Amino acid sequence: MLVPYTVHQLAELVHGNVVGDGAMPVQAAHTLQEAKSGDITFVENPSYLAKLEQSAASVAVVPIGTNFVGKTTIECSDPLMAFACILQTMRGIVATKSSGIHAKAVLGAGVRVGADPTIHAFAVVNDNTTIGDHCQLHSGVVIGKNCRIGNDVVLFPNVVLYNNIMVGDRCIIHANTVIGADGFGYRFHQGKHVKVPQVGGVRIGNDVEIGACATIDGGAFEQTIIDDGTKIDNHVQVAHNCKIGKHNLLAAQTGIGGSSTTGNYVVMGGQVGIKDHISIGDGAVIGAQSGVMHEIAAGARIYGSPAQSDRATSRIYNLTCKLPEMRRDLLRILKHLGLTEDHAHEKAA
Repeated sequence: MLVPYTVHQLAELVHGNVVGDGAMPVQAAHTLQEAKSGDITFVENPSYLAKLEQSAASVAVVPIGTNFVGKTTIECSDPLMAFACILQTMRGIVATKSSGIHAKAVLGAGVRVGADPTIHAFAVVNDNTTIGDHCQLHSGVVIGKNCRIGNDVVLFPNVVLYNNIMVGDRCIIHANTVIGADGFGYRFHQGKHVKVPQVGGVRIGNDVEIGACATIDGGAFEQTIIDDGTKIDNHVQVAHNCKIGKHNLLAAQTGIGGSSTTGNYVVMGGQVGIKDHISIGDGAVIGAQSGVMHEIAAGARIYGSPAQSDRATSRIYNLTCKLPEMRRDLLRILKHLGLTEDHAHEKAA
């Protein structure tokens, strides 16, 4: 149930400055399209101020220096995060309290569980695994042997961690994700594909979030690594022996080939494909549906398939759009010369 606050109280909550009626009561928090009279909304970008003017909302969280006239505003350095805080506060969203270990959870020999656990029915933790403090394991979670789970970790339903997986503090792994399955490693030997042992496991750093139905393969002889602060979307595949740097953003359906490495703060759009054994430098940005076949320098901005610099790909795209017109011009030239396309092809050959 939503709890009413005054504008002034909400501004204090997010360390913002009130412009207008600070005593006005706020009934609810909604987006621009859904807000009604008495509600608070937010605008992250000045280009949306026209929509704010049309919105029924009575109050808005806006960037500092917006100087919007017509509604009471709370000016903040980060309107989106401030609005999220306001929304959670008004809806009374609080941290889940520990509910202990359910009688139908299964813990193997030598399992150690930290303080204030929440382990739901039908979660399975295998031998010699350590679970940190304040962890939540939902129903259907299966954790293999010899794993180490940090503090404040949340594993949603049906997450599977194979043996020898390390997960840092404050990680969130969403439903149906699999960490540590065998990498796709085979050697063609004596007429058949022979499996190469995949025993390296996976190490996940602190503050990592992994979406639903993602797959992070274990390394062959050394760990696959997802470093601190990286966020991985749904349906992403990270192959064996990859080293993903700190604070990367990997959007949905990205696939990264084996033994590839990324620097810190790399961004990949949806459906990016990375060839195996590729190195990508710090801060590189790769546009959606790009196919990366070569190493990418730090700070590069690339897209396309095969991926090239954004400038080169834009030129190619613009030329491609002009191909029908260029073909018509070519046909007129050929007609003027008394030639056909077939004649032109013969001469070119």
